[in-house]
Amino acid sequence: MPVTVGLGAVSPEPEILSTIQAVGREVDLVLFSHPGSAGAFGDAVTVVEAAEPEIALIEALYTGRIDAAVRGTLPASSTLKTLKRAAGVDHLERIALLETADGRLFLLAPVGVDEGWTIEEKVRFARTGREIARKFGLPEGVAVLSGGRLGDLGRHPTVDRTMADAELVARLTGAEHTEILIEEAAGKYGVIVAPDGISGNLIFRTLAFLGAGAGHGAPVVNIDKIFVDTSRASANYTNAILLAKSLALSK
Repeated sequence: MPVTVGLGAVSPEPEILSTIQAVGREVDLVLFSHPGSAGAFGDAVTVVEAAEPEIALIEALYTGRIDAAVRGTLPASSTLKTLKRAAGVDHLERIALLETADGRLFLLAPVGVDEGWTIEEKVRFARTGREIARKFGLPEGVAVLSGGRLGDLGRHPTVDRTMADAELVARLTGAEHTEILIEEAAGKYGVIVAPDGISGNLIFRTLAFLGAGAGHGAPVVNIDKIFVDTSRASANYTNAILLAKSLALSK
């Protein structure tokens, strides 16, 4: 059964054109762009033109005209605001698919600064991340990070709290508390849970923008539709689309 994926495309940037070529027949790809742009993307892809393509993308997702959506190059603020309104939630929880410079893939959460501040949220990330890892062919093990090594206990109350939280999350989910050793966890575990949204966002930005790694999209996991958030700095959106496809097929 073919999967139809909508991709936000403000204009025919190289990353959009390379995605169209790379995806090929993997999915039925539909672009959502501005009026008058259809001809610029070539004849091999369907283009929906709208004055506000982010609204058109979310409407298509929630009316069932597409099976999954990828933000692509649409603006984050207006697109995610529209998604929250359509989903009836006050915040979004995302799990990012990351790749290190040497090719190790893993899922990371939380990646938004307002996400992952409670035990309950981290437990949800660990459990949902394990399900996504299984669907995407990644190791199903979950690593829960904290702010130091066990030998650092007593050095600072905040560090101690992150260790206690990590131990509890690991015990509740069958994960492993891997202390602060992200360099050992990446690739060995399919899912890494950061201590909080700030540290998770810093991990993502350091890897993707300074460390020669890459971000391949972040599925939103607290809504009933498949939406993969992306960075506009992505080299292309092929892996985000394939991730959306795998989630749609397993739904």
